[in-house]
Amino acid sequence: MMMGEFEAIGDVVSGAALARSVEPDTGGLSSDGHTTETACLNCATPLAGEYCHACGQHRHVHRTLTAFFHDLVHGVLHFEGKVWGTLPLLVWKPGELTRRYVEGQRARFVSPIALFLFSVFLMFAVVNMTGSIGELPEAAKMGIREELRINQDKLAKLEVERDAAAKAGQPVARLDRRIADLKEEVRTMDAVGRGNLGDAGLDARIPGWVGQGVSKAASNPELVVYKLKTNAYKFSWLIIPLSVPFVWLLFPFSRRFRVYDHIVFVTYSLCFMSMLVVAGLLFGALGMASAAGLLWLLPPFHMYRQLKGAYGLGRAGALWRTALLLMFAAIVVGLFSAVLVGVGTYD
Repeated sequence: MMMGEFEAIGDVVSGAALARSVEPDTGGLSSDGHTTETACLNCATPLAGEYCHACGQHRHVHRTLTAFFHDLVHGVLHFEGKVWGTLPLLVWKPGELTRRYVEGQRARFVSPIALFLFSVFLMFAVVNMTGSIGELPEAAKMGIREELRINQDKLAKLEVERDAAAKAGQPVARLDRRIADLKEEVRTMDAVGRGNLGDAGLDARIPGWVGQGVSKAASNPELVVYKLKTNAYKFSWLIIPLSVPFVWLLFPFSRRFRVYDHIVFVTYSLCFMSMLVVAGLLFGALGMASAAGLLWLLPPFHMYRQLKGAYGLGRAGALWRTALLLMFAAIVVGLFSAVLVGVGTYD
């Protein structure tokens, strides 16, 4: 009986201690909104440093307006000291950033996927604000009009040449084919310049579902542009798996580099390109078209530096791989655009 009584008393004491531990001594709330707790507010573990060794929560929590906005930004991009250590390297030393992250320096840098999601969100937000998709730029329209004028002059000369050859009794089949092809090109360019794809006749010359998609786009271009904007944001992640196999081809069957390395390389590269698009759109919106045009000289330089630093390449090895990577990037853009056209016209 004595032993049972002692056990009962022990249970009561343990329960009281547990109850006290669940209600930690916070030390109160100071006038500036900062807490001065001595136990973790999340799990009630006694604190011995700036962070709880049991759950990782910071010793101090804040109940201020500044703290709320800090949490908001941090929730989007872990926006503490990491971003200031990540962005400068991404811009100027992308190869070093990629290599250090792959080799395990994760705590000091924003992760590639977090930065990718943020940069893509920022890019499409700027696109929507500036209205930069859905209408041909004025420079492009001027280029189309000039090319159309040149083709019309060529067509007139060919027709004169064809009439002269026919009067002289010379064969004109070759000239007829050239005239027919040039007329079709002139008609297509005129339709595209006017923004009327229905008159371009592209759907009749493109087989299968792509041609049908072009036909639907011609019938309702505004709806398709809206869907392309929406789907480009939703499917932007698809660029990563589309790009990784091409980067792997730069180092086929290499035991030194893993697929994970290529994923980090591609994702950080896409982050930079997205931010470059943002800068170009903002320059264009501010009327600085020449500055926006100069930005498109940066991608090859950035690819070269990232390849050279990330994979430890020499100058020659980085140069020929950069040339291939530029070609691969064009292929990926084409594949991604085809997917968007298909999804945009059939969803």
